[in-house]
Amino acid sequence: MNTNKVSSECIEQRVNSGLLNYWYPVLQSWSVTGIPTGITRLGQRIVLWRDQQGVLHALEDRCPHRGARLSKGWNLGDKLACWYHGVQISSEGNVVDVPAESNCNMIGDASIKSYKVYEHSDTIFLWFGDELNGQPADIDLPEFLVDKENYSSFLCMAKWNCNYRYAVENVMDPMHGAYLHADSHSMAEGDKTAEMRVRNTDQGYVFEKVGQLGVNFDWCELIDTGVMALTLAIPYGAGAGPGGNFKIVGITTPVDEHNCLVFFWRIRESKGWQRNLWRFMYRTKLEKLHWGVLEQDRILLEAMSDDARENEYLYSHDVGLSRLRKILAKKAKQQLQTVADATLIIRSR
Repeated sequence: MNTNKVSSECIEQRVNSGLLNYWYPVLQSWSVTGIPTGITRLGQRIVLWRDQQGVLHALEDRCPHRGARLSKGWNLGDKLACWYHGVQISSEGNVVDVPAESNCNMIGDASIKSYKVYEHSDTIFLWFGDELNGQPADIDLPEFLVDKENYSSFLCMAKWNCNYRYAVENVMDPMHGAYLHADSHSMAEGDKTAEMRVRNTDQGYVFEKVGQLGVNFDWCELIDTGVMALTLAIPYGAGAGPGGNFKIVGITTPVDEHNCLVFFWRIRESKGWQRNLWRFMYRTKLEKLHWGVLEQDRILLEAMSDDARENEYLYSHDVGLSRLRKILAKKAKQQLQTVADATLIIRSR
């Protein structure tokens, strides 16, 4: 069978704007109420709202009549009404009423895109599928984020004015902790020189320092399980409360090619009074310190030029991010090629 060859430019564009066929966190749960909320994620305009039962809905933020943003309209429960002419669209994206005209041919005919929604750990996730993958894959978050009986977490979300790839690559770079975060409350220790290695796992791979564990930001792991997330652990002593090492799950969501949202869940193993103590210490002392570390990352990454990758000189400590780049490019090529081949088959019929 002849296939349409996907160009390197198209692959780069897909990687740069965000891979499809994944769940992405888009907002904190508390931020969406009964008032329609408009956002942009992966370059797509989306409106979210809750009905009277608190159930979340998400649609393309566009009225199919004249293109007005539905996020400016009214919440009618499981449907929205456009502010411009009152056109009503169901949570499935179908026009169900046009008050201005009886028996309007738009009813049951015009439609817009709807999004599958999943809420977990104080976070709203949406499924971003391509033309062939409207139905979402299963989402498999790390156990220590899912196991609420044994682990307690706090969500941190921040907007960074840089392409999401810089944020992801920053995490897949354990060595920067010994330099950029050298004055951090939790990363002031550790060798300035290290040997690095890649270790494959069933869900992705681990990039780690050889011979140093539990001292600094010594390793990170990529997991690919319906979401593409990075996990790591920060060593914490007893003075920072109960629970051992401080675990982090990070997912970066593209807003557009120049902006992203970073979601970090900060997690410790704790129960009962120890959990209460850890949460108290986090809110009163640790949270401010952690925001300081994130600010160091943000300031550095936002100052990088858009063409920084074109002028790099990578060395052995960059094997982890090099592998990440290859994975993203391979997945982008597969996605684009599958859609191109399917389109070719349809046209040849």
